[in-house]
Amino acid sequence: MGEFEGRTVFMSGGSRGIGLAIAEKLGSEGANVAIMAKTDKADPRLPGTIHSAAEAIEAAGGKALPILGDIRDEAAVVEAVEKTAAHFGGIDICINNASAINLATPAELPVKRLDLMMQINVRGAFVVTQACMPHLRKSDRAHVLSLSPPLDPDRKWLATHAPYTLSKYGMSIITTAAVQNLLGADEALARARTPQSIADSAAIILARDPAACTGNTYVDDEVLAEAGITDLSVYRAAPGGDLILDIFLQDWGGFGPDGPAV
Repeated sequence: MGEFEGRTVFMSGGSRGIGLAIAEKLGSEGANVAIMAKTDKADPRLPGTIHSAAEAIEAAGGKALPILGDIRDEAAVVEAVEKTAAHFGGIDICINNASAINLATPAELPVKRLDLMMQINVRGAFVVTQACMPHLRKSDRAHVLSLSPPLDPDRKWLATHAPYTLSKYGMSIITTAAVQNLLGADEALARARTPQSIADSAAIILARDPAACTGNTYVDDEVLAEAGITDLSVYRAAPGGDLILDIFLQDWGGFGPDGPAV
C-alpha cells in the first residue's frame, strides 16, 4: 500500500505540467485524484486534456476522476467537489494548481489580463478551498496545498510584474487562512481578545502629545505595557491560553500551536 492509499485529492487544473506531475506522483502512491480543468479536447499547441491526465494517473497506479469545468464558476466548482466526495467517499487533500500568468508591468498589462489572474489565482483558490472545506473537516489528515510563493516582502518581486505577484501572493494568503476554518471556533475564541484592549490603548495614545505620536504605528500589547498594564488576561474573550497577536504582525502564531499551515 502506498502513502496515499485511500486518500482523495481534489485538484484544480492538472491536465498538464506541474499539476499533472503531482497527480501522477500521488496516484503512484495509491491516491484517488479528481482534476477539474477546462481542456476537454486535445490541442496541438498545448498538449494534455482531463482525459489524458486521468489515463496517466491510472497508469501510475491511482484512481482518477476527470471533471470538465472552470474554477471561475462557483456553482461548477461546488458541483465538482460534491461529485468527487460522492464518487470517492470524501476529500482529504485540496490542491490549488490552476493559475494564470502574465509578467507585464502595470503600465503594459491590459485590465482584462489582471482580472483573469485575480479571478483564477486568488478567487479560484478561495472558491475551490471553500468548497472542499466541509469534506476536509471530516478527514483525519486534511491538507490544503497551493502552488504559490512564500510571502517575501523584497521589492524585487514588484519591480517588473507586480500584478502577477499580487495574484500569486493572494493564493498564498488564502491558503494560510484556510487553517482557521479547519480548527474549531472554540480554540479561536479562547485566544481572541475583547475590543476593550484596543479601546484602552486608543485612550492612552490619544492622551499623548500629538507631535510625539505622528508617524508611529502601535500594537495594543506594547501600548498597554508602557502604561504599566501587563496582565492581559482581563482582555480574554473566553477562558483559554495565550492571546493571539494581530494577524498582520510578523510573529503571529496563527490559530494553532504550530502557527499557520499549508
